Amino acid sequence: MVETVKNWEEAVRLASLPLLKSGNISDEYVDNMIDSVNKNGPYMVLSDYFALMHARPGQGVKKLGMSLLVLKHETDLRGKPVKIFLVLAATDNQSHLESLQQIMGIFMDDGSYRSILTGNRPAIVNLFDGLEK
Repeated sequence: MVETVKNWEEAVRLASLPLLKSGNISDEYVDNMIDSVNKNGPYMVLSDYFALMHARPGQGVKKLGMSLLVLKHETDLRGKPVKIFLVLAATDNQSHLESLQQIMGIFMDDGSYRSILTGNRPAIVNLFDGLEK
């Protein structure tokens, strides 16, 4: 859990760091996510405090992956308050769909969602550990 960020762009960059370090994505993908919000608005904010950050599959993506950043204090993403930034990097239009369905199941469960919002790292790791790779 991170206390606070300057803005949503910094949050996206922080959330992307694990994928950058592992080589799953390049800086191009991070820039594409930010550009997409700047061009299209906050459509990636799917529910209260939750943004599913992504860009076009394949562009700057070397390997399927996801990373999560939870903020203690919300940041404004173009008029929407966000505490949870989940970065999804897909290599194509199909390979990530099963993982995405499983992720959304986690976020739709009220108890799981609250565990994520509180930044309870062991609980969060446990929630995502069971996902199909």
